[in-house]
Amino acid sequence: SLFSREPRMTINPNYESIGKAFTQQYYALFDEASQRHQLVNLYNVSSVVCPLFQSSILPALTRAEQSLMSFEGQQMQGSMKIMEKIQSLTFQKIAHLITAVDCQPTFDGGVFINVLGQLK
Repeated sequence: SLFSREPRMTINPNYESIGKAFTQQYYALFDEASQRHQLVNLYNVSSVVCPLFQSSILPALTRAEQSLMSFEGQQMQGSMKIMEKIQSLTFQKIAHLITAVDCQPTFDGGVFINVLGQLK
């Protein structure tokens, strides 16, 4: 109901295809230095709809600030820190070899994606 305080647990049944499509898009942008700036769009969600006031969109702790990335032993949190790291990479063009993409659904309809591989 509209006033229920219990969280709604909805698993997206398409989590596997969503995760793999996201990974493909991510690395298509990552592989080209001139396109890397567009990766910020994959980390940027800035509002949520409040269930008590359906017509209101309230600012919230964004998913962008909850985003995490590990790269060569360094951990970054938040879209700004992640993009700083990505923009600091000096190679202009790179190839990637993905060993595994493991996708798990989250109870809020999201997808957790773990990618294992190498950059060449």
